[in-house]
This record gives sequence, structure tokens and C-alpha cells, in this order.
Amino acid sequence: MGASGYAVRAEGVTKRYRRQRGGGRGEEEARALDGFDLTVGRGAVHGLLGPNGAGKTTAVRVLSTLLRFDGGRAEVAGLDVAREPRRVRARIGLAGQYAAVDEILTGRQNLEMFGRLFHLGADRARRRAAELLDRFDLGGAADQGVGGYSGGMRRRLDLAASMILAPQVLFLDEPTTGLDPRGRGEVWDSVRALVANGTTVLLTTQYLEEADRLASRITVIDRGRAVADDTPDGLKNRVGGDRIEVVAGDAADLPAVAGIVGRAAGAGPVVLDEADRRVHTGVLDRVAALTEVVRALQDAGIAVEDIGLRRPTLDDVFLALTGSPASERPASERPASERPASEGPVSESPGSNGPRPGRRTGTTGEEEVAA
Repeated sequence: MGASGYAVRAEGVTKRYRRQRGGGRGEEEARALDGFDLTVGRGAVHGLLGPNGAGKTTAVRVLSTLLRFDGGRAEVAGLDVAREPRRVRARIGLAGQYAAVDEILTGRQNLEMFGRLFHLGADRARRRAAELLDRFDLGGAADQGVGGYSGGMRRRLDLAASMILAPQVLFLDEPTTGLDPRGRGEVWDSVRALVANGTTVLLTTQYLEEADRLASRITVIDRGRAVADDTPDGLKNRVGGDRIEVVAGDAADLPAVAGIVGRAAGAGPVVLDEADRRVHTGVLDRVAALTEVVRALQDAGIAVEDIGLRRPTLDDVFLALTGSPASERPASERPASERPASEGPVSESPGSNGPRPGRRTGTTGEEEVAA
């Protein structure tokens, strides 16, 4: 694959599963990954976005060797995932959607325990725990029980545990799920610090603001395929450039506002939303357009509630690229790992290993799921 320039690379990866049809009508096959492609550059945060059931978690589990895939090729840290899973595991870290730390132990004891599990030895495990507690700003709470930690502190401790062996690539699967804004900000700061120290991060998230803040590049996945890959700004430009929006104070003024906006700033069709009393259109020169529209509205004596320049958001991109939410899709199109248990038992496709619990990072010398 020639992945020397990439930390992670996948080409045409497929993952099939089978599930029972409703009413006991036999089995059906669906694909959690259906020709999935991904390239992640070194030393940056790469976001993986998609609706529920799009295949994000399946992709992470495949790339982190926790789940065998059925077709295509994948490399992580320059190693073939299918052929060299043990070596891959020695170079990666994984933090799932929920913090996997022991609430009875202190933060320091948790990290020392993980260090011992990875055969660092007592002295080296203590030194590594101290380094990580300092790096993740947990030194002041190092000897407190984790049960008393805030959600953000637990997630930072979980990130620290995933870094015990200083992995080249860190997989973060929705790391801020359930956190309040303060806790989310703490995790973001920790992720930025990891990247500054040379770690590559593959981040799956449904918080579009999170991807916008952290990721230098984003891949959008839908129905098991990558449907877009670009920088955040590049993705936004796909659904249109800058636009000017005006919210009229009185619905009766909407036609006049639309006329003014169209004449002064229009670089495309003028869109009128009667329900919100909103008018918007694309602009070429942001400052000139805003100045001209404000002047024209004042000259016409039209009162407005709001006026401003807007850029497309990742929300706009997400909806434009993925269409209907995953909850509206047929169950057969949704990955097994992201379907309710009530939809029936699921089995792996022939020749693949069923998912079994895997370790956080590295290897202890025994072969695991994808061996």
C-alpha cells in the first residue's frame, strides 16, 4: 500500500455480518463496512464523522485489531493489520466511548496497574504513571479515589491509561460522550497536547463542534463507505461559501428585504424562509455586501431583528452528505454493533472471528482477536 506517509490507511475494507430475519425467516447479510477507504496523516487529529449506524465504531475496531475484516487492506503505523496484528497492537492506543478505569483505586494506582499489565516493571510503571499524571494535569488528584473524579477527569485518566506505552496512533471512539462543556474542553486540551507530542489521533465523534475544533482533516462515513474527505473548511465550501442572513422584524417586510438583499449582495439565489422571517443569499465580498445591505435597509426604514455573515457549519455538511438520520434506515443497513439488542441475534460472517474483548493498547505477548 505504500503507507510510509500515513499513520493509518485503509483501502476497500469490508466487514459483513449476518442477522436473523424477523419472524424466523432465516438469516440475512449486511455490510457494516462496504469498501471503506481512509488515509490519516501522521501527527494530527483526523476526524471520522457519520450518523449512528454508519460504521464508525466498526472501522475503529477493525483498525485496532479487535475485529477481523472480510476484504480489502488496512495498515496502521506502517504495519499490515491482518498479517501483523500483534505488532500493530504494540504501536496503538484505544480509548472507547466510556472511561475504563477502576473507581476504587486512585488515579496513580490505576496507571501503575496498567503499566504492570504491560510488563513495564514496578519502577518503570511508577515513573510512567507520574509522567502521565503530570501531562494530563491530574497530579493534584493523583492519590484520590477515581470514584470522586469528575467526568472530565475520568476521561483524562482514561486517555492517560491509553498512553502507557506511548503509542504512535491513538484511536478515540467518541471520547466526550456524556460530558458537560467543561469536561469536554478538558479532554480537547488533552488531545491537543498528545498531538503536540507527536501522537496521531483518529477521532470518531457525533459532536460536530468537536471535529471542527480538533481535526485538521475529516472523513465522513455513511453506510459503511467514506463519502467525503477534506479539511473542515473544504467540506464547508462544498455546501456553499459565505452568505448574508437577515431576519426581518415584520413578516410583511420580507419581500422588500429579499429585494434589497438580492440587489446589494446576491451572488446566487435569494432564499426566503417565511416561518423564521429569514432571508439569505451567497456573497462574494463579505464586507462590501454587509455594508451595502445595512445601508439599503436603513435608507428604506426597514427594521430587522438580526443581520450577519454566516459560514456553512459542519452540521450543514453532515446533513448534505448523509441525508436521513440512521434511525430512519432499515435495520439491515445498520452495523451489528450499533443496533438495539431487540433486533435479534447477530453472527459474524463465515471465516471471521467474533468480536471479543481486547486490551486498551500494546500487547502482553499473547495473540488476540485478529491473530
